Amino acid sequence: MNAPWKPNGSGNRDPFAAFICDEAALDVLRPVVIELGWQPEKCAKGGLRNAVQSLSVAASPNILLVDLSESGDPLNDINALAEVCEPGTVVIAVGQVNDVRLYRDLLSSGIHDYLLKPLSAGQLRDSLNAAQAVFSAPRTSDPDAVKRHVSTAIVGTRGGVGASMLATSLAWLFSDEHNLPTALLDLDVHFGTGALALDLEPGRGLTDAIDNPSRIDGLFIERAMIRANDNLAILSAEAPINAPLMTDGSAFIQLEEEFRQAFEMTMIDLPRNMLINFPHLLGDVNVVVLGTEMTLASARDTIRILSWLKTNAPHATPLIVANKVQSGAAEISKADFEASIERKIDFTIPFDQKAAANAAKLGQTFVEANRSSKATAVVKQLADRILGASEEGVEGEEPAKKSLLGSFDLKSLLAKKEKKQPAEAE
Repeated sequence: MNAPWKPNGSGNRDPFAAFICDEAALDVLRPVVIELGWQPEKCAKGGLRNAVQSLSVAASPNILLVDLSESGDPLNDINALAEVCEPGTVVIAVGQVNDVRLYRDLLSSGIHDYLLKPLSAGQLRDSLNAAQAVFSAPRTSDPDAVKRHVSTAIVGTRGGVGASMLATSLAWLFSDEHNLPTALLDLDVHFGTGALALDLEPGRGLTDAIDNPSRIDGLFIERAMIRANDNLAILSAEAPINAPLMTDGSAFIQLEEEFRQAFEMTMIDLPRNMLINFPHLLGDVNVVVLGTEMTLASARDTIRILSWLKTNAPHATPLIVANKVQSGAAEISKADFEASIERKIDFTIPFDQKAAANAAKLGQTFVEANRSSKATAVVKQLADRILGASEEGVEGEEPAKKSLLGSFDLKSLLAKKEKKQPAEAE
């Protein structure tokens, strides 16, 4: 992804530093550095290990040129450099190994460019100018050129209703079938399953963002997110259970802002407790998908969350999705559920245990692993509805309720012996 750069907090950092192993390369580099207006004293003798030692006790420069010639394991050493290098640094590597696979692996690890020795002045000048262009690239601010962006939050009324399945499946559909650049933000910092569903390691990008919100910018997004396919990138975490979430939520808001610049779709897997702690997360969300199940507790919490959305996010279009619905086995009938929440269920996804197990076994999202299942067909309809809702705006407002909880007759629902209605997808 080519996320635009926003130079937040870079004013106190040196514009350039280099760690080069041999004098011959330094002799070629220093005149180019002077020509670009940088200090030649920032060209130090020593390779990647010297860079790691230096940056572990000093601020990272905007542009870092590092020599891999003395490195026995360049990729592993680059990872060590990433541990001490601040997000936002553009790294250019030089080395003696002429290997296409190494070149590709280095670029995949976040390196901006890889230059082969012996260095030439023209080669260095071109690469350093390209690195500078990352910083000088302006944000797209022309209102006529602003691209569409749709932000969708997936909220489960209860644990286990399949909100994460919906989030990962929708993100995959938008990125693969609709070819839309898509970001998936899994905000269950300790127990999120977004990366797991995509068979990926979550990385530490989200925890870094929470710990240092001032570092969040376009390049941070580009380096911190894990790519699932050409159009889909995920930001998630598996924070230690003994590490409580210490944030005022500013990092989440800044992440959403950067996603709007870099992607066309944002999918937020939003644990319901986040609504309590960080209500401002829905400030710019277009659609809220409320995942539920046909139970008494879910009906109660659907009422409560819909009421909360009316007050705190009236601009967002709510969609009610009943998931894992089994014909004849629901605790509450569809008719009674809809009567209690005083609106229709928008989509009903049938329960398919074999399909869920197949997705887990393959390490794929539900819809990718089960392309022809009935449940996948409903999720595809939901994806189309999200795209349509974003274009049409908020429509179909629910009628005013006399009393949300007052109209919800728990005793009658528990006592009623109704016939179970079969699940049917709209």
